[in-house]
Amino acid sequence: MIGPAAPTTLGLMLIRTHMCGHAREGHVGQTVRLNGWVNSYRDHGRLIFIDLRDRSGLTQLVFDPDDGAPAGLMDAADKLRNEDVIAVEGRVRVRVGGENPKLATGRVEVVVTALEVLNKTANPPFLPDDGAELPNEELRLRHRYLDLRRPRMQQALQTRHRVYQVTRRYFDAQGFLEVETPVLYKSTPEGAREFLVPVRNVPGTFYALPQSPQLFKQIMMVGGADRYMQICRCFRDEDPRADRQPEFTQIDLEMSFVRREQVMETMEGFVRELFGQVLGVQVPPMLRMGYREAMERYGIDRPDTRYGLEIQDLSELAARTEFAIFRAALDKGKDRPRFNSKRGVVKALRVPGGAERLTRKITDGYSDLVRGFGAGGVAVVKVLGGEGGPRLDTGVAKFLEPVKAEFLSAVGAEPGDTVLFVADAYAVATKAIGELRQRVARDMGLVPEWGKAWNFLWVVDFPMFEKNKETGKWVAMHHPFTAPRDDQRDLFVRADLQDEVAIESVVSAGYDIVLNGSEIAGGSVRIHDPAVQSKVFQLLGLSAEQAREKFSFLLEALSFGAPPHGGIAFGLDRLVMHLCGTENIRDVIAFPKTQIGQDLMTRAPSQVPEKQLAEVHIKSTWSPPEGQR
Repeated sequence: MIGPAAPTTLGLMLIRTHMCGHAREGHVGQTVRLNGWVNSYRDHGRLIFIDLRDRSGLTQLVFDPDDGAPAGLMDAADKLRNEDVIAVEGRVRVRVGGENPKLATGRVEVVVTALEVLNKTANPPFLPDDGAELPNEELRLRHRYLDLRRPRMQQALQTRHRVYQVTRRYFDAQGFLEVETPVLYKSTPEGAREFLVPVRNVPGTFYALPQSPQLFKQIMMVGGADRYMQICRCFRDEDPRADRQPEFTQIDLEMSFVRREQVMETMEGFVRELFGQVLGVQVPPMLRMGYREAMERYGIDRPDTRYGLEIQDLSELAARTEFAIFRAALDKGKDRPRFNSKRGVVKALRVPGGAERLTRKITDGYSDLVRGFGAGGVAVVKVLGGEGGPRLDTGVAKFLEPVKAEFLSAVGAEPGDTVLFVADAYAVATKAIGELRQRVARDMGLVPEWGKAWNFLWVVDFPMFEKNKETGKWVAMHHPFTAPRDDQRDLFVRADLQDEVAIESVVSAGYDIVLNGSEIAGGSVRIHDPAVQSKVFQLLGLSAEQAREKFSFLLEALSFGAPPHGGIAFGLDRLVMHLCGTENIRDVIAFPKTQIGQDLMTRAPSQVPEKQLAEVHIKSTWSPPEGQR
């Protein structure tokens, strides 16, 4: 420890008096002790300047021989380098060289009188700043402890902390009990693939890590808890993506003796409280949109309503053209009801100003995009101006010419616009053009910058069931425990399970909260009648014996006086993404996995010794590929 003011007791310098980001003009003249990392080093001849950093921010340190710094202190300061960990003692003064308006501490500096080097750093692979030239993500994840020092990462962690605190305070005030549910759980078919855990003491058996606490929270309602909440970890063995991780956090909630409106009102109040407390954003009453309206107007059940580009169904008009692709699509399932998934449709998307900006190369790329969702491609027509009025050009122009006036009126097209078409079965065409709409919005620069718009939306009235396009079997659109909407219960109870049209028409009591095109919460009123639950299991292909094997505890609980109940789960990671203005979920999780589910810092997952596998009665059948042996 170096300096005349250095304390005599080793380690006393570690007892800091202030954080690095807290010094202000009101502290001028005071002696302070600061701890942190060297963020930058500047040698100005007789003066040495150090920016000292901790999670609260930066303070400029000055080593000044004209202000009492001895030669030994100056020599020690001269040896400091970025990311060294130090403790200093010094006097706060007004900045001699002028204010730095970019820093909260920019009006003051600390003249150092004592220094202790707590830890010298090895040469870091990168420096933890938020400059434009960030190192690649793989390198940052491998050295996550360095990446976490970046101010933006520190801000994300602090925002996440605030979300936890606001959540607990709000739901405590609303009478919710915070209850922990098991992480070692029973394997159940809730939809996603599960992580399995072998059990040493019961050979041949496995726990599953919970995809959610869904069944436990329902049983909490049967158990009389009335209102439950938990900030919990959930696990799904799915491929990660920008807004998904194999392990994630959700705010899990359930309420007894309620119907849909009461759940929605309580949760909307939470969103208003959260965004008000964290960002100062005043959330107005949320709009509501039915699932069918969302799919018709936006092609997706989580629509981004910050921009237009609404989809239109031109099936009737397209049927009067001679375009073979339109006619072939419209021949699909033409005897089925209008919104049946297999009925053929022609969907159109008008792009204002697209005639000039959407080149042939771009629109060819759109065809590649929709093929990824099962559609055949994108048909294109441009609307150009002229002395004789608007004229159609390129693509399918000649086929639309006989109905040009009706077409222009139907889509509201004007000179300079481009209209894009997707034709296929309803489910395929709707999904494909919904994804296309989002790509076009990005290409046209229509998506507002973060913080410019906060469009919240309730999406309600989902179908209870949909067909899995790969297996052809019914699956629950939310999950198997979602109740039919109140006015749909008798319809479902009476429905013949072989009547595909009737089953597809049953509407659930589900509801999602969508923010700027992202689902941040999903929930429903639950089934509390064991007879209805049993019929759902039967429709999903579970025999009575299979249902008892997997869900006997639930069916028994429902038979012993289950109250009407409903709930919701918020994706906490996605909420924090919105609050921090990032589109990458890994930016708001302290220790995330990569796109293939790896932890690069700890090198997990990893192989384990054969002896350890034998203890849990497991033998690996995997062998390395030929070239890796």
